[in-house]
Amino acid sequence: MRILLVEDEKKMASFIERGLKEERYATDVANDGEAGMHLAEVNPYDLIIMDIMLPKKDGITICKEIRGKKITVPILLLTAKSSVKDKVVGLNSGADDYLSKPFAFEELLARVQALLRRKNIDNTTTLKVADLELNQLTFKVNRAGKEITLTNKEFALLRYLMLHVNQIVTRTMISEHVWNEDFDTFTNVIDVYINYLRNKIDKGFGKQLIHTVRATGYTLKDE
Repeated sequence: MRILLVEDEKKMASFIERGLKEERYATDVANDGEAGMHLAEVNPYDLIIMDIMLPKKDGITICKEIRGKKITVPILLLTAKSSVKDKVVGLNSGADDYLSKPFAFEELLARVQALLRRKNIDNTTTLKVADLELNQLTFKVNRAGKEITLTNKEFALLRYLMLHVNQIVTRTMISEHVWNEDFDTFTNVIDVYINYLRNKIDKGFGKQLIHTVRATGYTLKDE
């Protein structure tokens, strides 16, 4: 799953980003409100974590603009302000949850997971393509009943392919949704990880699911 973190305190941003990546979340970081708003408009995120006090554009304004554009992504606000009035203002601006600083990462993670579960109420938790299954919440993957162990990046890549089953996904699309915003698309890292997945997902099974689309990208087929 892909998360946008908008936080101007670089040490805090680095701390949260590292923790989220350890939990298998692809994470983009913006250090000011304008950059955060731009990313929220151009990329489909599963969750936005955002400080309220931001340079250039504050978090409350961003919340209102995001909701005004009919973007329904869950938003978790972070702030040093902890009064009831401040929380009400934040929630009324369109945020889904509110966490006061300082906080333990475990609490942040619990709130992230709760918001993502809520988001997935109307969506399936388990993705299925042919005899391949991926659980988006437990991170478990199996094919034909056999459990498959994936690294964080392999899991994120497979999930993206499964969400776009029978569609062609380009290397640029993969780099934007699985790797960070500043990923170098001219490297062969994506091809290397596709090969890793093939060895785990297709090798030893009767039907090949991952296919290369020459000069374009890849597709996961269930047909």
